[in-house]
Amino acid sequence: MYIPKYYREEDSQALLTFLKQNNFAALVTFDGEKPIATHIPVEIVESENGWTIYGHLSRANEQKNTFGEQEALLIFQGPHTYISARWYTNVAVPTWDYMIVHVYGKVREIQGDELYSVLSRLVKNHESNSSYRLEELPQDMVQREMKGIFGFAVDVTRVEGSNKLSQAKTEEERENIAGELEKRGDENSQEIAQAIRKRSKK
Repeated sequence: MYIPKYYREEDSQALLTFLKQNNFAALVTFDGEKPIATHIPVEIVESENGWTIYGHLSRANEQKNTFGEQEALLIFQGPHTYISARWYTNVAVPTWDYMIVHVYGKVREIQGDELYSVLSRLVKNHESNSSYRLEELPQDMVQREMKGIFGFAVDVTRVEGSNKLSQAKTEEERENIAGELEKRGDENSQEIAQAIRKRSKK
């Protein structure tokens, strides 16, 4: 991914937080002729050995046949929004601000208890306000459903983060951009405005 140096995010904890908050990723691999992608919820786990990303896709999805020695790419997209040139103090062109992270690694299959544990955590994380748990379901049904999915883990080898948050603009312009974004009201604009203000305080 092309990242100008002043947009590059290298704080590992900031990157990890971003991945966990934007965990509906695009998994991209190459089938020998063309790139293919699947959009899936994933879990990011940090350990003494590094980061591992867990997920699953339908066993009928032929993308599973591309996993192996080649490196896979996971794209995590955060908020993004149009930035009007009307908000600058000097004449310029409009642009787009965004937050995005690319993660690379090799994909390996997970099965049995390891896959069950991943699915259990996925349900628990997204049902934190309820008592719904994988363990409370009829286990013969759970095992049947598990036969229809392909569980995987990606052992992360490298991470590239890009936060384009109007860093090239003056402090006055960034403040004006954040204020204008807040007037829009949509979630993406609000989150980018907040990120611009947070970075400006560093």
